[in-house]
Amino acid sequence: MVEVVRPAVTGYADRFSVAPGEPIEFKISCEEPGEFTAEVVRLRNGDTNPAGPGFREEVVPTPASGRYPGRKQEIRTGSAVIIDDAGGLALTATGAVHVFAQPTTPGIEGQTLMSRWDAATGIGWWLGLTDGGRLTLRLGDGSTVHETVTEQPLHAWTWYSITASWDKGATQLTADPTLTSVNSLWSPAIGIVTGTSGTGSGAPAAALASAPTVLAACWDGAVGAICGHYNGKLDTPTILDSPPDHTVRAELARGEPPTSGMLARWDFSAEIGPAGVAADRCTDIGPHGWHGRCHNQPYRGMTGWNWTGEEENYRHAPEQYGALHFCADALEDAGWDTDVTLVVPDDLPSGVYALRVTCGEHVDHIPFWVLPPRGTATSRVLLLFPTASYLAYANDHIVPEVPVAQSILGHTSVMAAADLNLLERPEFGLSTYDHHADGTGVAHSTRLRPIVTMRPGFRHTTGSLWQFPADLHLVDWLTGIGVEFDVATDEDLDREGADLLGRYQVVITGTHPEYYSTRMLDAWETYLGRGGRAMYMGGNGFYWVTSYHPDKPHLIEVRKGEAGCRAWQARPGELHMAFTPERGGIWRNRGRAPQKLFGVGFATEGMDRSSPYVPLTDFAHPQAAFITNGLEGATLIGDHGLVGGGAAGHECDRYDLALGTPANALLLATSAGHHSDNYPLVAEDIYFPFDGMGGTDSFLVRADIVYFTTAGGGAVFSTGSIAWAGSLAHNNYDNDISRLTRNVLTRFADPEPIEPMPIGA
Repeated sequence: MVEVVRPAVTGYADRFSVAPGEPIEFKISCEEPGEFTAEVVRLRNGDTNPAGPGFREEVVPTPASGRYPGRKQEIRTGSAVIIDDAGGLALTATGAVHVFAQPTTPGIEGQTLMSRWDAATGIGWWLGLTDGGRLTLRLGDGSTVHETVTEQPLHAWTWYSITASWDKGATQLTADPTLTSVNSLWSPAIGIVTGTSGTGSGAPAAALASAPTVLAACWDGAVGAICGHYNGKLDTPTILDSPPDHTVRAELARGEPPTSGMLARWDFSAEIGPAGVAADRCTDIGPHGWHGRCHNQPYRGMTGWNWTGEEENYRHAPEQYGALHFCADALEDAGWDTDVTLVVPDDLPSGVYALRVTCGEHVDHIPFWVLPPRGTATSRVLLLFPTASYLAYANDHIVPEVPVAQSILGHTSVMAAADLNLLERPEFGLSTYDHHADGTGVAHSTRLRPIVTMRPGFRHTTGSLWQFPADLHLVDWLTGIGVEFDVATDEDLDREGADLLGRYQVVITGTHPEYYSTRMLDAWETYLGRGGRAMYMGGNGFYWVTSYHPDKPHLIEVRKGEAGCRAWQARPGELHMAFTPERGGIWRNRGRAPQKLFGVGFATEGMDRSSPYVPLTDFAHPQAAFITNGLEGATLIGDHGLVGGGAAGHECDRYDLALGTPANALLLATSAGHHSDNYPLVAEDIYFPFDGMGGTDSFLVRADIVYFTTAGGGAVFSTGSIAWAGSLAHNNYDNDISRLTRNVLTRFADPEPIEPMPIGA
């Protein structure tokens, strides 16, 4: 067996983009003690394919260059709610808790529902799951830990009304199912789920733990962090000063505030408002106002125990969306300390850079983008990097963990050291193509963690470049042909909107701008309507509805469902996002198919090989002459490339008048008929499955090159293919794809008005 060396140094920055004069902080972790070297490099090409120009970077002298002490930094995953109650919820000799709970992996040992407990000392009270999913109450005084356990384990994806109480050594536990036709995995008519209970005696009075009250986790004083995380939902946790009597028990079971004994009661629906439910605050409606704060971003706007299925928008029935969904592998912020700080020099040009960190024989690159000075442009051309899509795919486990992955690829996948490192480091977090440990889809992704997949030189297990490394093909090409350009990221676009795009004569997209927010789409629509010019240089763009957290721009949210090529589907009633109040899914189902702005939209994906385009009648149209100059009479274009051997491939978009392609658009060329059956028609186009939906049979399976003009002198050129950029460097940039693209860029960057394209011209 060949020994594979795992990377021993990695890190991340506190931001993606930074302007001159601003600081950017880098957080580094080394597996072994010692020193590491840091230096800033400007990135040009991240493709190590020997058929291309090769890996290209240039060292940039900055004050941040130097040697630094190395140390290992840990990441602790798991979502929870933490409450600083100043000791008021210690509950010593007597007390009670109630919560509606829906565990999703009850058989995992040691999951916490509610606690004021120090796991290191065994002090306090703890309610959770042990012994194969049995509800357990622990009381500890530092020398004795007493456990009360229910007779039967709880079932997964089943709502229960749970009460735990203790009084002078006597303990009692009950878990009563609250099944309805829609709120749990099974119907109440089946009769599988029954209540369970447990009693005990001789329990010690719980001592005062040096710990906060925690929901869905507990405290470990030995490491100063929470542990014992829970997978599942909690709704309306309540803490009482004494065991409830029959009246109070009935009130709690009905979801009503108790008329006596209440110390705290958290209403997770209280933050729901017109703008969504993005708050970290969890309101305590009890007498003391011991409000909680979310840790590692539990999912909000989730159906509760009393959801009826009649309303699917949490804003319209907030009382039915009182649940938080917690996951033991959730991550919002790795929380590492800063090791290197760079204040960007005023004279550093806009571009793509990285902090290159070296520890022994191990090297890592932490990318970042240098903007022009705030509010300005230093070029007519903007290269817009699709960082929301980078986050959506960040640290994905698509190939090693998806059973049908190799069938999708059409070839055997190849894994490198970085992939093995990612599999061994689950704490690096998940992508929106992965599933949490309880099987639910991952809807949040953060940039505040090492992103192994967002590195120059990283080759995806699909066998080619993907996302960031593929977009460096554009950087290399622009640099190689001598075009000056500025850079910006999706996060900048979401924040600044059309003002950002409006500073530029032409804006070039990345190869795969798949994940888009409303503000980003609005910015493009405004820009193009005011005469802006767009070069859409990829495929499968502008596809998934995406939201940035309003207060934490390092976080995105995606809720997938009901259509689109998707790795998972949101559960019933949970398609509306929390960061914004929008319905998730694909933009096409929200009335904003990509064809309406960019002329093409997602048609197919395939990873076996890429194909050339065949010029069509419009290739010789007089108003396309500036595009096709020098390519007159071509019968094929793009029969070469570093991504699958052709310019049309990986994921492809097509012209479609029925979906909004403008009637004045020119269809210049197509790859129809040149793809294998490993390129199937996309799911949203399939109403009934039948044979003939692959690339050898269906005319809908193709990539199209489209050009059209917009209001105010604007124009759009779209390639319809992720693989396009991989063909630009062929023959030292002297090839048909490079020439055609350069023709467009030269004209689009020229402020001279573009002749409008009338319908039917």
